[in-house]
Amino acid sequence: QLQASGGGLVQAGGSLRLSCEASARTLSNYAVAWFRQAPGKERDLVAVIRWAGGSTYYPDSVRGRFTMSRDNAKKTAYLQMDSLKPEDTGVYYCAAVDRKTPLSPSGYYYWGQGTLVTVSS
Repeated sequence: QLQASGGGLVQAGGSLRLSCEASARTLSNYAVAWFRQAPGKERDLVAVIRWAGGSTYYPDSVRGRFTMSRDNAKKTAYLQMDSLKPEDTGVYYCAAVDRKTPLSPSGYYYWGQGTLVTVSS
C-alpha cells in the first residue's frame, strides 16, 4: 500500500515536496515512481528510483527541476519539485513494482491514491 501526500497550490517558479509512504516490509527490490496526469491527458512518468542503490531517472520535461529521493528507515520516497511551471499541474501518483524499473504506468502494480498539484501562472 502506498500513501501519497504533499500536493497543493503554488505559484509558477515555486516549490513543493511530495511524499510517498509505503507499508511494505521491505522495498529493497522495488522501483518507486511518480506519475503525473493532467486533465484529459495520459499518465506520464516524472521520476523513478531504484530503492537499492538510489539510481534515478527523469524525463527531459522535468530533469534539472525535479529530484527524487528515498528514506529507507521511513520507507518513504520524496519528489522535490522546484521551478514549477503551469504545465506541471496535475494529479501526481506514486507507484511501485518489484524486480524491474518500467517507464510506463502499465508496468506498475501498486499505486497510491494521488495528490493534486496546481501551479498558477
